[in-house]
Amino acid sequence: MAQEIERKFLVVGEYKHLAHSSIHIVQGYVASGRRTVRVRISDDRAWLTIKGPSHDGGLSRFEWEIEIESRRALELLPLVEGALIDKRRYFIDVDGHTFEVDEFYGDNLGLVVAEVELQSADEEVPRPEWLGREVTGQKRFYNSHLRAHPYSEWSDEEREMSKE
Repeated sequence: MAQEIERKFLVVGEYKHLAHSSIHIVQGYVASGRRTVRVRISDDRAWLTIKGPSHDGGLSRFEWEIEIESRRALELLPLVEGALIDKRRYFIDVDGHTFEVDEFYGDNLGLVVAEVELQSADEEVPRPEWLGREVTGQKRFYNSHLRAHPYSEWSDEEREMSKE
């Protein structure tokens, strides 16, 4: 089984000038819950991904992914639950790690989250100055949760709690 190990952080500083590339992503969830089935379109490529539940607080989980034809992904979009996730992903290399910084649009405008994939759960993660509080395992920051409970609908209290 493929195992995804990643940590997730809020972004609190300037980061775009550090990116070596970026892509536009639109994705939706055909099924969500303990397991998710996601269809993602990025520029002229597309993927179908299945993710399993996490058993260690959100640090790792099963992930299976296959590239599919873009036209097939477009055929699946009418089946998605809730809203589509629309974002730009910036790739930033820091000390041998690549951070993927997602700047959300639409109903999640204003939310910026960074993820970094790891080789092992105990691997050290560099902490550049633009990296904020860790939110690994906090469901409200999962894309599958944001499609049904977007950042625009969070109360001021929820937004402030997210920054602490």
